[in-house]
Amino acid sequence: MAKVVRRYTDGSFGQIHLRIASPAGPSRHPALYCLHQSPKCGLEFETLMREMSADRVVVAPDYPGHGQSDAPPSEHEATIPAYAEACWQVADALGHDRIDLFGNHTGSKVAAEMALRHPGRVGAVAMVSAAILTPEERAWFTDYFTPIPLDEAGTRLMTMWARILKRRAPGVPLELLAASLTMNLLGGEAYEWGHAAAFAYDQPYLRALQSLPHRITILNPADDLQTQTRRAGGMLLNGEIIECPQWGYNFMDMAPAQVAALLRPRLSP
Repeated sequence: MAKVVRRYTDGSFGQIHLRIASPAGPSRHPALYCLHQSPKCGLEFETLMREMSADRVVVAPDYPGHGQSDAPPSEHEATIPAYAEACWQVADALGHDRIDLFGNHTGSKVAAEMALRHPGRVGAVAMVSAAILTPEERAWFTDYFTPIPLDEAGTRLMTMWARILKRRAPGVPLELLAASLTMNLLGGEAYEWGHAAAFAYDQPYLRALQSLPHRITILNPADDLQTQTRRAGGMLLNGEIIECPQWGYNFMDMAPAQVAALLRPRLSP
């Protein structure tokens, strides 16, 4: 399988960290950009990147303030448009004029914004889940993801670990759960900025789903947004929702070949 290489490029807030995997030979397919959930980073795609890069270049940037990318100076500058712009800065630096997009949770909204900004540069769009929330659900999620202050008892760390364990799908090893916790910690005191950015991008996301002409594929695994994702069914101009009840959290690590087989025919040829 392809090697995943780590690189940096310059962005609006400093350096942007990215992962890139390339096929052994030339590819006629557009590069695939993998856009992570909050508060994770491109590491969540590494296993899938090795599988998907058999026939195309695959790139997974860390948004500003996530992973190993420099953070914006303040929370109000950490927005979905800012994350989308950072990803386009990566594409420009790598010379990728036309790309496909694959977003996970928060990454679904980043993908939508990227397609809105440069529709002619985007081929197909795939997403994991669609956070179409009622006002009551949005308030609940906002409260749930309110930052937990640091204390000597390790309340923040214990809460993170308990939540990760609660969402553990059958067969997922502890090592993957530990990696998930590590990604959370890389955000430092800005670790919940990404969730706040995603909740603030509610109406623009709805407008994007209703107006984007691109082929949009939404995977609906058994996660916290399963019911909410189904609400996108009547919105898409050119797309589909694929029910994936066999997959839970960490499914890209646990079933990379199956995910790749599902995605490939739905991306740009």
